[in-house]
Amino acid sequence: MNVRQLDISRRTIAVVAALIGTVSLVIGAHAALNMRALDAAKAVTTDQVTGSIGQTSRLALVIGNGHYPDASAPLTQSINDARALSSTLRKNGFDVDMVEDATKDDMVRAVNRLKSRIKRDTVVMLFFGGFGVQAGRQSYMLPVDAVIWKESDVRRQGVSIDGVLDMMKEQGAKAKLVVVDASRRNPYERRFRSYSHGLAPIGTPDNALILSSASPGKVVDDGKGEHSVLVSELLGNLAAQGSAESAFNKTRVAISRASEGDQVPTVSSSLLEDVHFGEAGG
Repeated sequence: MNVRQLDISRRTIAVVAALIGTVSLVIGAHAALNMRALDAAKAVTTDQVTGSIGQTSRLALVIGNGHYPDASAPLTQSINDARALSSTLRKNGFDVDMVEDATKDDMVRAVNRLKSRIKRDTVVMLFFGGFGVQAGRQSYMLPVDAVIWKESDVRRQGVSIDGVLDMMKEQGAKAKLVVVDASRRNPYERRFRSYSHGLAPIGTPDNALILSSASPGKVVDDGKGEHSVLVSELLGNLAAQGSAESAFNKTRVAISRASEGDQVPTVSSSLLEDVHFGEAGG
């Protein structure tokens, strides 16, 4: 090998080494970028999971039924109440599923959606505004497509409030809040030979708080305002940012006094800890 060939070989080796070094730098940079992307993906996933947990820590099912074919006039207050209460609950950290003019299938699906999302640390709230009927010893929320001719129709076509509460308990909900504004004189009552007005007492499972618009067996007339008497008073008390039990009791007392005893809402509580309403939803 002469000097010229040796020089060319050395240059070739230098070029190859330089290329190898460049490729290594590119691979290293690419790996670093991949690691950063992976770390970013992990961070996004963590944020999403954390956000999901936060969103499901407070759940609410709000049902406002207003347009019943058998009623002489629509219950416009029920729709207004559902919308206003949903807005208030969202401001207080609740993930709200609101259903208007729900059929039986709509209500069953909504209850099943709620069931699938309840965890051990979940505070759950149910609101129903519309027509309610008692059959036997239970109270039923009636869908807008209910066809009621006898008491057995109520059990078959309605959705049991006690049954929803039992579901919340079985799913292990941390606390259960229920507001029922359904103690109205319903359009089916003349179809029964033996009929009890209003709603039956609603059973209170462990760690639950229940507010009903009237005493068991009593009916109340709707006022002429945008909201029902119960929800109008409740919205004001929830805005005071106190505990749920305090808001429910203040609502009961205010309505009882204002009506001079004609309308006495019922509050039942077995709460083991306070559920607070406020800007932070704490």
